Amino acid sequence: MDSDTLAPERTHLENRAQPDQARLKWVMLVFSALTNSVAVAIPSMAMTVLLPEISRELKLSLVQAGLVWGLSGLPTMIVGVLGGAIGDRFGPRRVLIVSCLLAGLAGALRGTATDIVSLLAMVLGFGLVTPLIVMNNVKSAAAWFPRRELGLANGALAMGMALGFLVGSLVSASLLSPWLGGWRNVFFGYGALAAALAIPWAFTPAAPTAAADAARPARPMRATLAAIARLRNVWLLGLAVMGISGGIQGLLGYLPTYLRGLGWPAVTADSALGAFHTVSLLSVLPIALSSDRLGARKGMLLGMGTMITAGIGLLTVLQGGAIWAAVLLAGVVRDGFMAILNTAVIETKGVDGSSAGTAMGFNMMFIGLGALLAPPLGNALAAVAPGAPFAFWAGLSVVGLVCIALSD
Repeated sequence: MDSDTLAPERTHLENRAQPDQARLKWVMLVFSALTNSVAVAIPSMAMTVLLPEISRELKLSLVQAGLVWGLSGLPTMIVGVLGGAIGDRFGPRRVLIVSCLLAGLAGALRGTATDIVSLLAMVLGFGLVTPLIVMNNVKSAAAWFPRRELGLANGALAMGMALGFLVGSLVSASLLSPWLGGWRNVFFGYGALAAALAIPWAFTPAAPTAAADAARPARPMRATLAAIARLRNVWLLGLAVMGISGGIQGLLGYLPTYLRGLGWPAVTADSALGAFHTVSLLSVLPIALSSDRLGARKGMLLGMGTMITAGIGLLTVLQGGAIWAAVLLAGVVRDGFMAILNTAVIETKGVDGSSAGTAMGFNMMFIGLGALLAPPLGNALAAVAPGAPFAFWAGLSVVGLVCIALSD
């Protein structure tokens, strides 16, 4: 049978494959969002609400607790750029298989801590792995989705994070810890779930661009890093997310302790975090869809960053029920902000499919720096006044807004 005879049949098969591929990309997106939720967000947020219980058992001070919460930023800085480059070199699917296994192991090991030193070591190990999952899910989404749908795809990934943050804040301390017999068993359970995700990842298909990426000559990681490091916009967006996400990180780690200090019941104090993540979860997809339709990434980032800054700053002075308004103001755009900023990084001129992971890694480095410095520095100001940490974190967010204004 000659090639002319085969051509109509080949065309028919290719056309039939397109709808299958279109459906498959949504399946992959849902699974990526689930991975963000189960392997990263839930076990990370569990540390926040379990810190009072951990602090009592291990006799941690408030500053030490802030250091525990923020230490994950140090490995994020270290592994961020390198981890993104590894994803560009070996592909996100392979990295995600290994990362889920390691995240499960490292997350579970937090439950073996016996003092501040061992706890910090375990938190450090967990923080070395989770950035690999986040950035390679973003790279995977960029491989499956066209640019016109990239904001929506990143919004879905952020929604997975928001759902995980919500679940982790609501059930870890108030439900799972009493049920499982303490905070150690909570970490063990979450670790087992994260490691189990490596099994389905091993059977997922390659992205549509995988063949083209494999055919393209591999650029050395050093050259990719050098190319990304020369992009002014990547630096500005990195500094922006360092300030704003650092402020949020400080808020999330300190808020339950702050509210309990004001006399709020423990369940109500934890519910404030739940409310923060609930409104973020509900709004992230509409925000992402709006950014795709309007194309106004910078304007939306400035607006959302202003809301986050105002919400954090108002916590310095508000009392009673008004605190809920400030928490909701900052929370309603939190994950939407991160989704749009991730999209803006990938869309930066000079970033393509072969360097998207490295660009995201650069971004993760700045997120890690903010997460490392903001919580302990802010918590140290609590000795001056209970609300002083929020003023410091709001100031960091203002720095982030300035960097967004200066970006392209």
